[in-house]
Amino acid sequence: MIVVTAAGGPTGTAVVRALRARGEPVRAVVSSRGPRPELTDLGAEVVVAELTSPMAWSSVFQGADAMYLIWPNFDPDEAEGAAALFAEARRAGLPRVVYHSVMRPQLRVMPHHAGKDLAEEALDSSGLPSWRVLQPCSYADNLDSQLEAAQTSGVLRSFWGLRTAQSMVDLRDVAEAAAVLLTEDGLDGGTFEAAGPEALTAPRLAELIGEWLGDEVVADDVIPGGEVPTGYAARCQRTMFDHYRAHGFVGSPRVLTALLGRPPRTFAEHLADLPRPAEQAS
Repeated sequence: MIVVTAAGGPTGTAVVRALRARGEPVRAVVSSRGPRPELTDLGAEVVVAELTSPMAWSSVFQGADAMYLIWPNFDPDEAEGAAALFAEARRAGLPRVVYHSVMRPQLRVMPHHAGKDLAEEALDSSGLPSWRVLQPCSYADNLDSQLEAAQTSGVLRSFWGLRTAQSMVDLRDVAEAAAVLLTEDGLDGGTFEAAGPEALTAPRLAELIGEWLGDEVVADDVIPGGEVPTGYAARCQRTMFDHYRAHGFVGSPRVLTALLGRPPRTFAEHLADLPRPAEQAS
């Protein structure tokens, strides 16, 4: 049995799907009650538990072999909460923990990276018998919500400028790598980057989207105005895009290739598996 937290989100659901494809039983942890067909249809056992309520976790870990810890995006409690959950996992005798981090957590100018860096530090000193860390870069899937607008307007909005590049990774590849780390031996104590195979600028992404749509798409630089917000989530997003604008966010695909046993999907391959907006509407 493998426990997956934040299982109702895109990453959690993708990891559950990848584990079920391997025949692994999954206990999918969600934060609120209600129908979860995206999980139950995959054959997962759905349980409700709050990440910040350690007392509930002894029953969640009962009979489990591993946990994949995903913390909700842009949550200021991640560093402290993850450390507490690692301690709960150790006390429960959980054999293995895999933590969903981010590529280059040491870039502490971004608060959410700093939180994950501190969580990785806590994991290293947690006393858990087996732990691994997956560090994905930005998802190719993050642009999916823009495809319909790009078809209509011919514009891809870029919040990180037009000059720097990102190694966008398909979420399915991240989920498959997570399944490897959760189920295979010989990987303890490792931190594994999950980067896509190409360094893509916004104009190149727009070109690829245009080829997929069969119409021209251009990238538009959406320059933020005003001071950096003070709210935690808004500040995380602003500092993230500011960093991407200045430095890009590019990594090597070699580690992910080794985990998958094949090259990760290109952005064009990611697009090829999606329904075009017009097809989706019909």
